[in-house]
Amino acid sequence: MLKKLLGFNPATMNLKTEFIAGLTTFLTMSYILAVNPDILSAAAMDKGAVFTATALSSTVATILLAFMAKLPFAQAPSMGINAFFAFTLVQGMGYSWESALAAIFLEGIIFIVITFFNIREKVVDSIPLNLRYAISVGIGMFIAFIGLKNAGVIEANGATLVGLGKFTPTSLLALLGVLLSGALMWRKVKGALFYSIMICTVLGIPFGVTILPENFTIVSMPQSIAPTFLKLDFAPLFNLDMLIIILVLVFMDIFNTIGTLVGAAAQAGMMDKNGKVPHMKQALMADAIGTTVGAMLGTSTVTTYVESTAGIAEGGRSGVTAFVTGAFFLLALFFSPLFLLVPSAATTGALVLVGVLMMQSIREMDLSDISETLPAFIIILGMVLTYSIAEGIALGLLSYTFMKILTGQYRKVSITLYILTILFILRYIYY
Repeated sequence: MLKKLLGFNPATMNLKTEFIAGLTTFLTMSYILAVNPDILSAAAMDKGAVFTATALSSTVATILLAFMAKLPFAQAPSMGINAFFAFTLVQGMGYSWESALAAIFLEGIIFIVITFFNIREKVVDSIPLNLRYAISVGIGMFIAFIGLKNAGVIEANGATLVGLGKFTPTSLLALLGVLLSGALMWRKVKGALFYSIMICTVLGIPFGVTILPENFTIVSMPQSIAPTFLKLDFAPLFNLDMLIIILVLVFMDIFNTIGTLVGAAAQAGMMDKNGKVPHMKQALMADAIGTTVGAMLGTSTVTTYVESTAGIAEGGRSGVTAFVTGAFFLLALFFSPLFLLVPSAATTGALVLVGVLMMQSIREMDLSDISETLPAFIIILGMVLTYSIAEGIALGLLSYTFMKILTGQYRKVSITLYILTILFILRYIYY
């Protein structure tokens, strides 16, 4: 029965190993339960409701992947896209979080359609490989910048725009979290980011950084999801600007998911002789459904997590691993007071270390051709300096198209990218 439902082969797999692998994956990525509500609360969303939406969407997407794709991967709201949601869509462009959720919902529907009709390869192929790696690096740097800014390690400076902040209990706790996260990861501690967040949260209590509410308890009934459930506002979406935003969301989700699936499958030795990941379409469909359900519940785009490799390293090879991870996300609903207690300073280490991990994509980039390197550099720098993932991607893609035209390599630009270039130009003219 387990083989039919979850791909578990008793001849080559062990149930205890699969369980430990699932628990390992959960501990490694459970920091999202503290970080996602913290980031989305910057968009004026109810923190408790976002926690519940995060746990439920992770449960649904991961268990769907377990049964549909029978792979040992886990899914949760994407780091990077949640920052894009809060700091670009809402704070930067002025959309309400209800409208931003509607955009995420439409992105999920589009992802379902293009997965069903096998269009995703053409979408991915339209973006040059170098720029895909640059997007990953840029998002990593942007996430780290957000973490340092929120903790006051970096602050506004009238002379230089940004500068080093004052050494306060909050900023010192954040810096300790960065070093502690790095040290635990170096020691290959399973759940390093989770443990770092919890340690910093406890250390923050005597310094007034972590505020203990009255009658604090670790276990409680799940937080109400009513403040965010089905709060989708489609009215502001029907304009060119939002069309581009939804396309950017689709691209980011596809690259995140496919990149993670391929990388994790390669590590686990699960690719076939042609380099294909088994049940890739089903895994992508679970991701797309998870995103759609997550938007209805009240959270940003759901994607496959690279932390799944932690469980794979423990020997997870089937959907049983994913099922166990999803079950722990469901169980986490009853520990919301613990996760919601976490201050921003305690999550800084996780944000910076996620940035470090995403930075590793730079090793795959071709830096020998300036017509490739310059647009990639603009993407990375643009995301940080404009405080917007969307602007960084738009400026990078525009510069890529123009560089290829000016150097006589216009045939290397795909039709899809030419269309995107025109849409980006119209957007800037419109503004």
